[in-house]
Amino acid sequence: MEAPKKIRIGDLLVQNQIITHDQLMQVLADQKKTGKKLGQSLIDLKFITEDNLLNFLSRQMQIPLIDITHYKRNDSVTRSLPENIARRFRVLLLEQNEHDVLIAMSDPTDLRSLDELTRILGKRIRQALVKESDLLAVIDQCYRNTDEISALAGQLDDELAENDFDFGSLNTSNEVAEAPVVKLLASIFEDAVLMNASDIHIEPDEKVLRIRQRIDGVLHEQIINEVKIVSALVVRLKLMASLNISEKRLPQDGRFSIRVKGRSLDIRISTLPVTNGESVVMRLLDNSTGMLNLETLGMPADLLARVQVHIKNPHGLILVTGPTGSGKTTTLYSALSAVNKPETKIITAEDPVEYSLPRINQTEVNEKIGLSFAAVLRSALRQDPDVILVGEMRDTETAEIAIRASITGHLVFSTLHTNSAVETATRLLDMGVKGYILASALKIIIAQRLIRRICPDCITDTELDEDQNIWLESNFKDVANINFKHGTGCQHCNNSGYKGRIGVYELLELEHNTLDALRRDNSADFINAAKSTKNFTPLAVRGLEYVRKGITTLDEVIKITGDIN
Repeated sequence: MEAPKKIRIGDLLVQNQIITHDQLMQVLADQKKTGKKLGQSLIDLKFITEDNLLNFLSRQMQIPLIDITHYKRNDSVTRSLPENIARRFRVLLLEQNEHDVLIAMSDPTDLRSLDELTRILGKRIRQALVKESDLLAVIDQCYRNTDEISALAGQLDDELAENDFDFGSLNTSNEVAEAPVVKLLASIFEDAVLMNASDIHIEPDEKVLRIRQRIDGVLHEQIINEVKIVSALVVRLKLMASLNISEKRLPQDGRFSIRVKGRSLDIRISTLPVTNGESVVMRLLDNSTGMLNLETLGMPADLLARVQVHIKNPHGLILVTGPTGSGKTTTLYSALSAVNKPETKIITAEDPVEYSLPRINQTEVNEKIGLSFAAVLRSALRQDPDVILVGEMRDTETAEIAIRASITGHLVFSTLHTNSAVETATRLLDMGVKGYILASALKIIIAQRLIRRICPDCITDTELDEDQNIWLESNFKDVANINFKHGTGCQHCNNSGYKGRIGVYELLELEHNTLDALRRDNSADFINAAKSTKNFTPLAVRGLEYVRKGITTLDEVIKITGDIN
């Protein structure tokens, strides 16, 4: 095999007048201090951009420069190179045949790595040049923890079969980090963080264990054959959340905090007895991202401006509605952050407290000891609050106390599980709340959903199928000139075609006609008046605006809105 030639990249850059000799000397001096590679020093000192350096190397060394994030490769081929080698030499195996291999590298001048790779692979190496940041991201994506999870599950299964496993000792053992069950859980959490999962589901079946992650609102499944290990996982998680490990007949809820890949996570855990053991669902709350504010939620400018006006009112009731997982809590916390000032006393009643907010008095509801929403509210009103947040209006008593608080000089935020803003007031009437009292308190209703964004790295035009056309034409009149988009799937979005989510909002401001219908307890008149309210735009229409802008697909809008009445 022909040995690669030594390339003095610094001299070549000087010869081609891309950098000066003095700059090269400065880079070499920086290298001695920091130990960085020459290319990285050049970029850090801003003598050359990464793109220009890569293009120069590609021309000089006659090595193709590729975009690794869009390169069509075979995962099984790539993963045939062990992860430790890929990370150690910062390379990715793209292709291989009988005689040679194609390797992606960010530093093609690293002859030591090339020599070692040639020895390990035993074949001639062809190089492809890639951006280092892209290379590391693809390595993380390719070498996900799924194989490690399966391997650790097998190891734990073998250990459980060989001897009795002392679950309780995991809580105090000095060798906790070495226990297979702890390694397995660490790997599960790391994989969830890597994939930006919001929830982890651990579900025992008769013959397999299912580990599912909710990513951008959609569950992704990994099946593990070692179903016997589920009890070890559940016990360990219960210990972490200070739950009763001997109680397997009743559901339990708890929480614990961990650090994963430099991120601080607050984990809410719920266990449920099922046919084949206990099912566990964990909600992952990332405390490292900081609190959102209203400006970063993605509300349209006109809607945001109107919301900001209403939350500055000294009193009144503001409701946020939508199904579980639609982002209601994020919206409420963002609104609280906007009014959280030294001169404002804020008290919350939540089940559970999801994020800790500075300067805000947060109380967690505990029905087992009689600390209900209504009980917390009664006590909160004696604490001289200016603003109150009620996590959820679950019953008539809670609703009535919250509404009366909003009438007596408090600004009250709360949530309700309804499908649209229009349905919300009628739901409260159905709960037994008096219409004339509700009309005196209610200011605005925000209904919301979360829809998936099209991945910006693989977005392309698409045609609608027959069912989509029928839905569109039956619900909208003006659908001409819409350039429909979708994602084809790529490395950036885990081949889903979607990356991230955005909120779709519906804002109903209470006006004369809607308030009059409420005072008369007339649900039908309220619905008609609400739909004709000035500036009211239904969820489906807002969603279609995102389709027009190429932000999301029509499928996502159909999924969250269904039929328009």
